[in-house]
Parts: sequence; C-alpha cells; structure tokens
Amino acid sequence: MAKSYNLNKKKISGIEISYEKEDLICYCYDSSGQEGPLPLAVAWPKNTSEVVNLVKYANDNDLFIIPRGSGTSTTGASIPLDNNTLVISFEKMKKLLEIDTANLNAVVEPGIINGRLQREVRSFGLFYPPDPASLDICTIGGNVATNAGGPKGLKYGVTRDYVMEIEAVLPDGSIIKVGGKTYKRAVGYDLKNLFIGSEGTLGIFTKLRLKLLPLPEESLTFLVSFKNLQASGKAVSKIISSSIIPSAIELIDKASIEAVENYKPIGLPIDVEALLIIELDGSPDTIKTDAEKVLSICNSYGADISLADDPLAKDKLWEARRAISPALYNIKPTKISEDIVVPRSKIPEMLTELKSLSELSGIQIASFGHAGDGNIHVNILVDKENQEEYLSGLNIAKKVFETTLKLGGSISGEHGIGITKAQYLNLEIKERELTIMKDIKRLYDPKEILNKGKIFNFI
Repeated sequence: MAKSYNLNKKKISGIEISYEKEDLICYCYDSSGQEGPLPLAVAWPKNTSEVVNLVKYANDNDLFIIPRGSGTSTTGASIPLDNNTLVISFEKMKKLLEIDTANLNAVVEPGIINGRLQREVRSFGLFYPPDPASLDICTIGGNVATNAGGPKGLKYGVTRDYVMEIEAVLPDGSIIKVGGKTYKRAVGYDLKNLFIGSEGTLGIFTKLRLKLLPLPEESLTFLVSFKNLQASGKAVSKIISSSIIPSAIELIDKASIEAVENYKPIGLPIDVEALLIIELDGSPDTIKTDAEKVLSICNSYGADISLADDPLAKDKLWEARRAISPALYNIKPTKISEDIVVPRSKIPEMLTELKSLSELSGIQIASFGHAGDGNIHVNILVDKENQEEYLSGLNIAKKVFETTLKLGGSISGEHGIGITKAQYLNLEIKERELTIMKDIKRLYDPKEILNKGKIFNFI
C-alpha cells in the first residue's frame, strides 16, 4: 500500500514534477516487456542542483528513486517495483556541454541521445565508437549504466573504454566526481569503473566526460551469405584467429532475416541460414589487405559475398540490422531477449546448441548480434498469454545460460541484469563475490533507495 504524500504542487523547489496518472503510466515499463506499478511521481530536472534537491526530497519522504533515460532497457532495469518511487527522468538534461578537440574528449549530460552525440562530434572529424542498435533513441547515461556495447565493440571496445570522468549524485544527495581529464590515472581505487555498469544502483549520473577518436580514413562493408549456420560461426572464429580485427562482424540468422524482410524489406537473401555484415576501417592500404584475407576465409566456408559500395547501401544494411529486434514482434508477441557472450572460438558450438534447443522444444529462437566479440543476442519467441509456452521459453533461457557458462562465457554482455536476469546471477557469480558486491551497494546506499530491487532482487 503506497503511503500518502503531499504532492499537490507541480514544482518542488522549482523542479518540474508530476503525479498525474497520465504521466506516470509512461514510466512503469521499458523495452523488456516488463511492467511495474505506477510510481508516485516523475520529475524532470534540468541540472545537477535540481537532481540533488530531488534526492534529498526523496530521502526526507522515504521514497525510492529510479534514474531513467529513454527506457530502452531489455532487463527491466528502469521500471519501478514499488509505488513509493520517484522516477528521475533525464529527458531535459541532454546538453552537449563541451567538445575538446585538443584533448579528444566531450562532456555531456546523461540524457543526450547516443546518435546525436555521434553526429555532433563527426562534424569535427571525430568519432564516438560505442553504437548500440538503439543509438537513435538510447541515452548516454543509460549506456554508461549498463556498459553498453554495439557492433564496433569488436575493434574499439565498449562504453567503459570511453568514460573518462563521471559526476554523480549519491543516494544521500552528495555529489561525487570520479575519473578526470587525463587518459591515464593511477591514484587510489578506480571508483569510476565501479559506477559503469552499476545500473543506477550506486549513484545518479549528472555529467560524463567521454573519450573521442579521430574518424577512420575509410571503411568497407560486406554482406556475406552462408547456406550453413555453423559455417558462419567458423568463419568468424577463423577471421579473428587470423589476426584481422574488423570494426564489426554482425551475425543475422535465418529467422531474423525473414523477420526483417517481412517488416522492412531491403532485399536481404532469404534462402540462406545466416548473414554476416563485416565492416573494415582504417587506412586504404590496410583495408585492402585485410579485405582480401577476409574474403578468402569466407569463400573457404562456401559464402557468397557482396560489397555495399556506396553510403546508401551501407546505411541500408545497418538499418536492417537495427530493425531486427522490433521486427521479431511480428512473429510472436513476447520476446525473451538474452545477450550471452562466449569465447569467439566457441561461437559455432553455441549456435549449434541454440538450433538444437529450438528444434527440441518447437519454440523459435532468433539469434543475431556481435559475433566478432562472441556477443550473441538470443531471442526466444513465445506468447506470454500462453502460460505453458512462456514457461517453456523461460526454461530454454536457463539452458542457454548454463551452456554459455559451460563454454566459458557470461550471461550478459551489454544489457546488464536488471530484474529479468537477477534470478540467474548466482549461476555466474559465486557467493563470496556476490557478498562483496552487496556490501558495496550498502556502503553507497545504506537505505537501499536507489533503483530498488535491481541486480540482486532475487538473490
């Protein structure tokens, strides 16, 4: 039962806040398909001091707090689990505060959209590599909270590799700054990296300094088709073991291909079991040499290869890749989405296991993702209203995790834990390590008001 608070004002210390049901409904779900209870209020701060005032207000009134970006979480990390919750939305803290071209970094507010940042720095001849599929709607704050990756993670790394400095408001309303303006730091514990991937459970980001790179001179993008799914996995493993690091190697299986072509057709071949989108970037001479090696390897596994030879063709391929997730909802209304990671050499084995699980259960599994770094997005397609089918889907998810760990992998590469994976956390992390993590959480947040119930909810 929610407590009754006096929220009959639209403002708290001049901050925009709403307790209207029409507003609150928008903040009780996210891209996970999970839905929580209505929060008590939602606020839209415009600067750090307003975030501090909101946190102090929540403390004074025994409210839980959820920091929220665009709600693109696939694990339920941004939904309330209790009515006595204040959602702090960063939709209005979206400024690009600084681009330091001399030192190759930028300072942003957490609500800035990833794609917008990329476009802004590109005009300076610079490059921000982390590029989640949802880049046109996801926020940088959310990316940092989950340590998001993307296709270019293979060559350039993930969000963690580009965060230089964090300003955050702690659960008691105090402000902390960790990291700094220099790339190298060896002073004390690395608190900055503790915040990255913490899913809003330790502090609320208000400013972020991000590393930038010079734009690559040139890039080539190939669409590679395979009649055999396992052959595509073997080709990926062979490319990487041949000391070639493309900027991206994306896998799209047959179910995903058909879903995209039915949803937003661009002419992908549908008579194949798998596609790879392979992108190479760098100097023209290096790209040419690497391209010859990559094409030779793919040919040895019976692939058909085509070059996306102009910017429009490249954009269409990446548009198709980013359309997979929404397209899958046309197959089944419920998508149990997991983002497992296995060692690259184990990709063929993992793909074989996924195919076997689908055939044995009769439940369709669509797989796609960042094959170059072993990060496969496994989508188990069911109808949540069919209880038997849904429970079978959840059972498959557990088997997928067990196989992943047996192969030396991890149950999450870039989506985090949230609530949907919390019950599986102890499959990967042992008791002592979990205890240390919980102790850290209690140290930062002794009242446990920040993003209540996330990560450790079921442990």
